[in-house]
Amino acid sequence: MTDFAPMKFIALVSGGKDSIFNIHKCVAQGHTLVAIANLYPAEIGMEKDSYMYQSVGTNMIDAIGECLGVPVIRKQLKGKPVVLDLEYTGTNEEKSQDEVEDLYEILKEAKEKWDFKGVSSGAIASTYQKLRVEDVCKRLGLVSLAYLWGRDQQELLKEMVDQGMNSILIKVASFGLGKDHLGLSLRDNYDKIVALNAKFHLNVCGEGGEYESLTLDSPLYKKRIIIKESEVHVHSEDEYAPVYYLFIKSYELQDK
Repeated sequence: MTDFAPMKFIALVSGGKDSIFNIHKCVAQGHTLVAIANLYPAEIGMEKDSYMYQSVGTNMIDAIGECLGVPVIRKQLKGKPVVLDLEYTGTNEEKSQDEVEDLYEILKEAKEKWDFKGVSSGAIASTYQKLRVEDVCKRLGLVSLAYLWGRDQQELLKEMVDQGMNSILIKVASFGLGKDHLGLSLRDNYDKIVALNAKFHLNVCGEGGEYESLTLDSPLYKKRIIIKESEVHVHSEDEYAPVYYLFIKSYELQDK
């Protein structure tokens, strides 16, 4: 992507590996993190269908903010996926009901709280998501920072693991992944994911919705998350691609 002069930025954070790793890339480029932003469903931490946002694990965002040592801004999702064309070009009425406008509102509110120019997101391969983040940034006079965009997924996942990202699988929704993979780290699941890619063309970074993750520790974290209690929820018992996710019931933060 285009090189930008160092700037202050806010990070759109789901809690997963991609949004956290892109923060690392932003910092490596000389940018300064000032806050993280998150949109969450009515049932926080539970599964909700969305074309834009990860919902599982959103009950851990405040903990991630504390681990990163920055403030958090959060808003509940009100919209739904309405404008489904690749380009975000619906009518004003359609857009007023779309979940993208929740992103506009949270970044608009964030601009009133903090001085920043950049917006970090973990977009890798979804043009749908990338164009919508860019649309919101353009309307607010902000710059989209998506350093993971277009990367080779296997190479990228290996880089995350090698650089000390401790992210666990918090949701699985693909043939070959089941309840027994939940809670295991990307390092532990790496060979399995690569094998499923070779055999069934599974997206190595989960870009097809095959899995979602939660980052418990990373080089930028000042504290690490220790899960104390969790439970597995069943979202779908589909014969070929059942959907299971992990709900974190309690945790503690450990100094590093």
